[in-house]
Amino acid sequence: YSLGCNWCSGAAGLLYPLLGACLWAAVVGYKPVIIVHGLFDSSGDFKNLQRFINESHPGTNVTVIDLFDRSASLQPMWKQVEGFKAAIYPIMQNAADGVHFICYSQGGLVCRGILSTLSDHNVESFISLSSPQAGQYGDTDYLRYLFPQFVKSNLYHLCYTSIGQRISICNYWNDPHHRDLYVNSSDYLALLNSERSNPNSTEWKKNFLKIKKLVLIGGPDDGVITPWQSSQFGFYDDNETVVEMQHQDIYLRDVFGLKTLAARGDLIICSVPGVEHVFWHSNETVFHMCMEKWLV
Repeated sequence: YSLGCNWCSGAAGLLYPLLGACLWAAVVGYKPVIIVHGLFDSSGDFKNLQRFINESHPGTNVTVIDLFDRSASLQPMWKQVEGFKAAIYPIMQNAADGVHFICYSQGGLVCRGILSTLSDHNVESFISLSSPQAGQYGDTDYLRYLFPQFVKSNLYHLCYTSIGQRISICNYWNDPHHRDLYVNSSDYLALLNSERSNPNSTEWKKNFLKIKKLVLIGGPDDGVITPWQSSQFGFYDDNETVVEMQHQDIYLRDVFGLKTLAARGDLIICSVPGVEHVFWHSNETVFHMCMEKWLV
């Protein structure tokens, strides 16, 4: 008898938390997830990621923003920020409990622009998925395709001109050997990072720090983001030696909030080896290791 009773209470003990969890999910629901794609992508490339989210968090409203697809992703970064912002804002307004961002590659920089300039955003987790957050400086297939007549060492001749700054990749091209040119010419990243004096920097920092979590995902086998540590705010010095985030000036001076987030315990670094750039959003291990728990 006692055995049976123990079994009953054991079963009930298992069942009630499960029921509770189901009811909680039904009542509270998961926050909507907004996905912003990268260079040359389109919204159709994120079906696997949508599936991972819906399998782990059933009922989640996932929106992949269908803007600036394929070659249109070369449009200037501020133009993309304004376009994506207009599409995302209504989703935010309909989400009383907030939303989550997953922003891939170049999209991670678009999302930073949105978070910095939108004073009433309600983004809880900002997941930056292999994004060149500290800039890009590498001879990649993308570079050879876009600018066949240039290599990384001479692309500054184009990128740091008013014409070059009309191309998205030039907005975050960060040549460590021509730092002054970058700081004075970059209309996007140098402003976001407050590397050039920016009258909005205090306001932008305040807006950016409204996020609850910043998750920086990257890895050594990426092959596109150069250096790969840029995905976690590390970057080259003028000898092309990588200086990690916590030794970077933008971190030490806390210009837009990285150090504050770290002090709050809200800066998460997730490094995964063996993942090439184009596979980050379709890799289930990456999803479970680096994203799943931040999407509640």
